[in-house]
Amino acid sequence: MWRLFIILALGAQPARACETALMLTIDVSNSVDVAEYQLQAVGLADALKDPDIINALVRGASAVAVMQWSGTDKQELSIGWTRIRTAMDVARLSDRARLMPRAFVLSDTAPAAAVTFALAQFGAVADCERRVIDVSGDGTPNAGGDTAAARTQAQRQGVTINAIAIESMGLAITNFYRNAVITRDGFVMTARRHRDYPRAIRAKILREVTKAIS
Repeated sequence: MWRLFIILALGAQPARACETALMLTIDVSNSVDVAEYQLQAVGLADALKDPDIINALVRGASAVAVMQWSGTDKQELSIGWTRIRTAMDVARLSDRARLMPRAFVLSDTAPAAAVTFALAQFGAVADCERRVIDVSGDGTPNAGGDTAAARTQAQRQGVTINAIAIESMGLAITNFYRNAVITRDGFVMTARRHRDYPRAIRAKILREVTKAIS
């Protein structure tokens, strides 16, 4: 009888609280060629195999999704929200990111529309304590609305926006993301060209998910 009671009691325990819902976004606008897209997809997949990131995601019972974006009406939730309970969950997510087909080609750059689309996805992970949009891009807007207005909307909803600025020369993209995209509690990391993206995305995800559990 007592054994049955213990089993029932254990079964009634609530699931661990989700600490971070992380929306990872990939720029697939016209400025990104085939090889550069692969560097982003494979770089993300490899980052998700990093032992420190795996440990942090599992400890935080995190939720992770991946979207691709380019022009005003060009956003795709390529990998829906994945609840991370075990290292195997992260491994499967990594495999899906590695094989993820490119969503759009020959399209404009509209980061404000990307942020608005990402914000609309968080209803499915309302139990998560922190909500973060991870924006990567290699250009300034040539389409879509005001990025500062999208940032204000995120701040009102309690969502953090961080960014990876993929630079080809100088710091123009970094300054744009710092001044017009990230939220007050956000940060920008700079990747020196697309080949530096794998390093930057690993460091960025690690900073995002360990901040929640430190």
